[in-house]
Amino acid sequence: VHDPIFLSTMAESLLRCGYRVTPAEHLDPALSLVEGPDKPDVLVVDIMMPQIINGIDLARMARLRLPSIVTVFITGFMLPELEQMAFGPVLRKPVEPEELVAAIEAECARRTGET
Repeated sequence: VHDPIFLSTMAESLLRCGYRVTPAEHLDPALSLVEGPDKPDVLVVDIMMPQIINGIDLARMARLRLPSIVTVFITGFMLPELEQMAFGPVLRKPVEPEELVAAIEAECARRTGET
C-alpha cells in the first residue's frame, strides 16, 4: 500500500489484532519480503500503485513465488476491469480496520477449506 498514513493505520490495527506486520510501500520491498526467510501468510495490496505495475500484477508475482499466500486487495478507485482480475476480496477505501481483519480471516478460512 503506497499511502503512508493508511499503511501505518492498518499496520497498527493488524498488530493490535495479533498479526505480525511488515509494511512495504513499493514493489521491490514487497517482493523482497515474499522471497525472504520470514515469508508472509497474507498480502494486503493496493490495486493502484504509484509505479508502472499495478497491485494485481504484484500479487500475481508474489503468488508465483509463494503459492500459498492469501491476498486481500484494496482500492480507492472504481476500476471494474482490474477488480474482475483480482483473486481475493476487494475492499474499497476508506477501509475500517475491522473490515480488513474480517476480509483476511474470511479469505484465510476460504483458502484453508480449498486444501
